[in-house]
Amino acid sequence: MTSSRQSGNTSQRRVALAGGLGLLLIALLSPFAFYGVIQTMIVPADAVATVTNLLASEGLYRAAIAALLVVVMLDVIVAWALYVLMRPVNEALAQLVAWLRVVYAGVFAIAIASLVNALHLVTGPVDAATQSSVQLAIQAAASIDSFTNVWDVGLAIFGLHLAGLGILLFKFAYAPRLLGVLVSLAGVGYLSDSFGKILVPDYALTISIVTFVGEALLMLWLLWRAFKGFPANLESITALDEKAGSPKVEPAPIAV
Repeated sequence: MTSSRQSGNTSQRRVALAGGLGLLLIALLSPFAFYGVIQTMIVPADAVATVTNLLASEGLYRAAIAALLVVVMLDVIVAWALYVLMRPVNEALAQLVAWLRVVYAGVFAIAIASLVNALHLVTGPVDAATQSSVQLAIQAAASIDSFTNVWDVGLAIFGLHLAGLGILLFKFAYAPRLLGVLVSLAGVGYLSDSFGKILVPDYALTISIVTFVGEALLMLWLLWRAFKGFPANLESITALDEKAGSPKVEPAPIAV
């Protein structure tokens, strides 16, 4: 029995490690690709200058696209890890939360396709009889704009994912309740920004810059649990109100 529990705890630690490392890599790759590369190339209202910057750093631009594709794959891994860890709390909600992250990853992949399209427009063969270089530059810049617009829509789905995940963490016996609150607030931040850009003309706020702290703490908590382990096998963990002292035991085992 003890050997079985130790094996289960090791498995759960590995799942937490996969989730924590996945979030860490996302936190490193996303800012590099978007803020460090793509956003620096964009010159507002000047498509030609934007494309000139892209061509001047084509290799870096390709690396940024590759990094974002890795982020898509990491999001799927993180969705799986969070589902495995959170399903003893509420399996239905854990499934919904995991699928929301997978759907977000799909939307993000569609957004990345716009960056690939921009690259093909400016590096592919040009039919001088039908299109000028300026026209191609305008189309390429529009594709890059499409990337940010589609991503903004996807972040609304991501925000819903975080809001649901925060509820699960709040009810999870071995996660600080404050972590659940902060993760939910991070989700609200993304939802506010996404809908704000749609509903409010010239929306200039970026609430998620303030509320993202919940995501950072989630990553640290997963890595800490991977190092420290869980106080008990998750096969018997459920939503537990420690202050009330009334655990609800889930008898179904977890297969990882």
